Amino acid sequence: MNEVIRTTCAYCGVGCGIRATVTGERAVRIEGDPDHPANRGRLCSKGTHLGETVGLEGRLLHPMIGLKRASWDKALNLVAKRFRDTIARHGPGSVAFYVSGQLLTEDYYVANKLMKGFIGTANIDTNSRLCMSSAVAGHNRAFGEDVVPASYDDLDAADLIVLVGSNTAWCHPIVYQRIRARCEAGAKLVVIDPRRTETAEEADLHLAIRPGSDVALMNGLLHWCREAGAIDEAYLAAHVATPENFWVEVGEGSDLWSVARVCDVPPSDLRRFYELFAATPRTVTMFSQGVNQALSGTDQVNAILNVHLATGRIGKPGSAPFSITGQPNAMGGREVGGLASTLAAHMDFAPENRDLVQRFWASPVIAQKPGLKAVDLFRSIGEGRIKALWVMATNPAVSMPDAGRVREALAGCPFVVISDVIERTDSADYAHVR
Repeated sequence: MNEVIRTTCAYCGVGCGIRATVTGERAVRIEGDPDHPANRGRLCSKGTHLGETVGLEGRLLHPMIGLKRASWDKALNLVAKRFRDTIARHGPGSVAFYVSGQLLTEDYYVANKLMKGFIGTANIDTNSRLCMSSAVAGHNRAFGEDVVPASYDDLDAADLIVLVGSNTAWCHPIVYQRIRARCEAGAKLVVIDPRRTETAEEADLHLAIRPGSDVALMNGLLHWCREAGAIDEAYLAAHVATPENFWVEVGEGSDLWSVARVCDVPPSDLRRFYELFAATPRTVTMFSQGVNQALSGTDQVNAILNVHLATGRIGKPGSAPFSITGQPNAMGGREVGGLASTLAAHMDFAPENRDLVQRFWASPVIAQKPGLKAVDLFRSIGEGRIKALWVMATNPAVSMPDAGRVREALAGCPFVVISDVIERTDSADYAHVR
């Protein structure tokens, strides 16, 4: 009997369970895991064809120094020597790691520990910064830590599902199947997106708001809920700190007609959404990159969270704000501290946290303050302040904003290491060691 391995799809943030049956030397048969809570046996086209990725075509099969094959010992010794010499000459702040939501949590953990606890700087950031940092900051503002107070089971209990800045049908197909199944059972679907996406095509209501007007939309919803008596005053009194003059400030310019004008949507559609939300206690609001990658992304996240907190739609089945990530392990990296702005386990750089983490790691040093975030990190490479960079499981020459400048920075960096399964990527062209 062929061996069956239970594993996880590595594509998007849904985290579908897979049963992989080994059928040959480099061949597997892929099936959805019916016992996995994320997908219950279903797979999208990407997951279904994962078996095609186990071949050797295009793979980096051994370490490379420049264009020459090298042994693991020789390659790793060179990386260690160049990083050690750079730190000795220019200080720990002269080196950096740029890591990825494609990493396993364990890999994230050890990379973070190496940089912050043994090199002694927090110059480790991740491509999750580009897609999730607004959600991280919004959760920290609202809850005091980076938590997502929801699960997929909430979708099965919701009577209203609101998708904000998410083309779920394309980007998270299995979650979207779950949403459609709930809608067929009677739930309503509202899509808030400037674009007319495939997801919007199937919505009960599509609000094609003006880009960047999400805060006005949600503040208007909050004002409407208060006027409609949908605020959970008991929950607010028991669990939520409401700043002085909060309701006065939220109410300014938040009447239906003003919000419709700011958002550039018909007042009748806006009223329909507000009435539906106010009348439906079991509401899940899912938000993704359209919110998180906005200029005012953190404020947009908080505007969504505020509505759920004020109406008590949190911590109950079918009632939750739900940040859905783009990558398979953006959250894992956030949990173990793979961001320049946190130390580990959601802790900041307060003295007591530094002491606790250093003792736990038994490390010789500990980072004293936040490090360079992704965009600033590559800017510092371009300015010559970062002189050794290790990129793990990502391709910043393609995926970073202002890619031309990122390529210039990589080209000018004295020492670049790339860890990837693929032999040739745009970033690998700049590597001294792969």
